[in-house]
Order: sequence, then structure tokens, then C-alpha cells
Amino acid sequence: MLPPELPPLPALTRAEADLIDRYLEVVDLLGRINPARHEDTYRGLRAAQALVGKAAELRAALALMHQRGENELHAATLARALRVLDGERRTRRVTLPPDGGS
Repeated sequence: MLPPELPPLPALTRAEADLIDRYLEVVDLLGRINPARHEDTYRGLRAAQALVGKAAELRAALALMHQRGENELHAATLARALRVLDGERRTRRVTLPPDGGS
């Protein structure tokens, strides 16, 4: 049995697609750094080192959008794209885990 098919990505400009991709890369790295979720300092260190470059790529994606006159973010469309790309699960790793009662 095949898994259910994901909804299609909404139509995005190339710059918007780059923004979404770079944002999710940064989120993934922040999730690996989150001290409330991991005990491995080496894993966090490696993610923090990679974060520098990915943050610069995210900044470049936003700067390119601005230079091209794409001054508005279409939040609803970008949120749909993030949901299709599993953004809800990926961003959850950045937050605090539920309190285990201790």
C-alpha cells in the first residue's frame, strides 16, 4: 500500500522557493542544536557550525527577493508550502518538549 499523496506545492517564485528551502535548512539545524532535546554536544557543535553558512544563504534569499521587488511575503501561500514540506514537524524540534512532569 502506498502512502497518501501529498498535496501539490503552491505556485512559488524561484526566490520564494529558495526562501522556504533555506528557512527549513536553518530550522533543521536549530532543531539539532536545541539543548532541551539532545544530550550530544558534538552533534550540536556541528549543527551550529553549519548554521552560520545556512543563515547567510537565508539572508541572501531574502535580499534577492527584496532586490527583485518582491517586498511582500504571501504568508498564507508560504505557510501552505511549509506544511507540504513537513514544516510543522520540523519546526516542532526547535521548541521545548512537553513537560514530562519532573
